[in-house]
Amino acid sequence: MTHPRFFGYGSLVNLATHTYPDPTPAELVGWRRVWRHSNAFPVAFLSVEPCPVTTLHGITAQVPNADWAALDERENVYNRRDVTDQFTSQTTVYEANPDFTAPQGTKHPILLSYLDVVIAGYTTLMGDAGPAHFFETTTGWVPVIDDRANPRYPRAQPLTEQTRTCVDDALATLAVEVRPSV
Repeated sequence: MTHPRFFGYGSLVNLATHTYPDPTPAELVGWRRVWRHSNAFPVAFLSVEPCPVTTLHGITAQVPNADWAALDERENVYNRRDVTDQFTSQTTVYEANPDFTAPQGTKHPILLSYLDVVIAGYTTLMGDAGPAHFFETTTGWVPVIDDRANPRYPRAQPLTEQTRTCVDDALATLAVEVRPSV
């Protein structure tokens, strides 16, 4: 039996945040990451959107027995979008559901604990090139809330000094404002 797969491009790249079998490095051509704002919660989250000149690095992993329930619950503000044409088996990517997306002017902040998890995953996946790729292929940057001392992201992971330095340096280079947590 061939199990369907999903393409992970954010926190799903960090294998410490899930147990889906057979995680494999992969590329998704014609898409980029974008920070979206939600009407369901007051922070920004990652999504994807078509972009013909961008290729995203990430992972694919199996969804055993096509049981999407747990993954759909985790990704509850997203819709599954079929991208099988780019892979050798049925594969989907999660894209922000417009029903849960707030107007772009909302400017909900990014949780630093969420960004740290994503970058740690990309470091594991691709070494030093992973975080650079992430920052180059992500748009829609808004201020970041430094919640490292008390992470608000539910799948926060222990932070290495390497990840801390990488994220802090990239945010400084991008001139993204980092605000203290309140």
